Amino acid sequence: MTIAIASGKGGTGKTTVATNLAYVASLEGRTVAYVDCDVEAPNGHLFLKPRWQVRKTATRPVPCVDDRRCVQCGRCAEICRYSAIVPLGTIVLVYPELCHGCGGCALVCPTGAIAETPREIGAVEIGLSGSVQFARGVLNVGEAVSTPLIRQVKSATPRADFTVIDAPPGTSCPVIESVRGADFVLLVTEPTPFGLSDLQLAVEMVRCLRLPLAVVVNRADAETRRTREYCAENQIPILAEIPDDRRIAEAYSRGDLASSVSTGYQVLVKRLLARLTAIASTLSPPLAGGRNAS
Repeated sequence: MTIAIASGKGGTGKTTVATNLAYVASLEGRTVAYVDCDVEAPNGHLFLKPRWQVRKTATRPVPCVDDRRCVQCGRCAEICRYSAIVPLGTIVLVYPELCHGCGGCALVCPTGAIAETPREIGAVEIGLSGSVQFARGVLNVGEAVSTPLIRQVKSATPRADFTVIDAPPGTSCPVIESVRGADFVLLVTEPTPFGLSDLQLAVEMVRCLRLPLAVVVNRADAETRRTREYCAENQIPILAEIPDDRRIAEAYSRGDLASSVSTGYQVLVKRLLARLTAIASTLSPPLAGGRNAS
C-alpha cells in the first residue's frame, strides 16, 4: 500500500505523522519505504536520520535550437504554455528555468531545428534508516520547477510493502505530482480557522484526483469540533486526533521521533496504522499497489 501524507498548509505536523508512521510500520516487521517529495525543503531526514547510500544527479530535458535550421514558424512558442521558448527576430530565446521538459517544441518543429539537452536540477538520494528505506529529492537553489524531480524520486524509490509519501504542503502542482498514483491520501490538519480553510482546499484537490482520503487532526483541542463537523458533513473519516503534548514538541525540536520517546504517541500511531491497513483491504484491485501499479 502506498499512503500519501499531505496538508493544505505548512506547519500542521505532516512530516511528524509521516516519519512516525514509517517508523512504527517498520517496528511491526513490514518492509517500509519513506519518500520525501518536499524537494524544495526536505526535512524527513532530521527525524529518521538515514545513512546515505546512493546519490544521483537529477536532470530535466530543455530545448536547444539550431538557428541555421530554424525557419521562424513560431510553432514552438504556440505549443509552450510557460513561454519557455520565444522566437524573436532571427533568433529563438530559450528560458531553461521555465521549461517543464515536455518535449512539445521539438515534436512540432517542422525542420528538426530543436533538440533536447539535459539540465541539472538537483539530486535524488537513497539511504537506510534502520529498516526503513529512505528516498528524497533535493532541488537546486533557484530552480522554479520541481515536478520533474518529484517524478524521479518516486521512480527511484525501492519497492516495499508499505510506502509513505511525504508530500509538500499546499495544493499546487508539486503536491498533485506527489500524491498521484497513491492508494490513499491522509490529510493532516490543525484545529484553527486557517487549518480548516486549507483542509477544504486539500480535500477538493484530492477528490479531483478521485483518490480515497481521510484526515488526521494534529494538536487537537476544543476547536477540533469545527473540523469534526466539516468532515461529518462531507463524509470524510477522521482516523486520529493527536492531542497537543509538550513532550512531542520537545522531541520535535531535538529532531527525535515522537514514537521513540512517547509510549502514548507510539500507541496512537499503531492505531492509525491498523486503521490504514483495514482500509487497504477494502481498496479495489486497480488501486492496490499505488506507485508500483502506475
